[in-house]
Amino acid sequence: MDVVPRVELTSAAAELLRRLRTEHGPLMFHQSGGCCDGSAPMCYLAGEFRTGGSDVLLADLEVEGVAEPVSFWMSKSQFELWSHTRLTVDVVPGRGSGFSLEAPEGVRFLIRSRVVGA
Repeated sequence: MDVVPRVELTSAAAELLRRLRTEHGPLMFHQSGGCCDGSAPMCYLAGEFRTGGSDVLLADLEVEGVAEPVSFWMSKSQFELWSHTRLTVDVVPGRGSGFSLEAPEGVRFLIRSRVVGA
């Protein structure tokens, strides 16, 4: 039985992560369950967003050309709602949150989800 990864990256997301890594250093994602931009995955410097008991580590994403994995965290309450899905991190034009590292690039990360087995 093939294991379906819980979180994947599009090629556009991987390319943006390579550029952000070169410019900023090691990276991480956090996906909260908030409204507006809080429902988008936020990209931070690794360790800049403090995770704890209210967060779940979903994946350590291997990105070709990036020396270390990019961790993908989600708030535990959001994970309870999305536990039956597989997530794909993509990039779309438009300005996202000012807190996420891609904001000045004129693009934003976006989650696409699919139900397991679909």
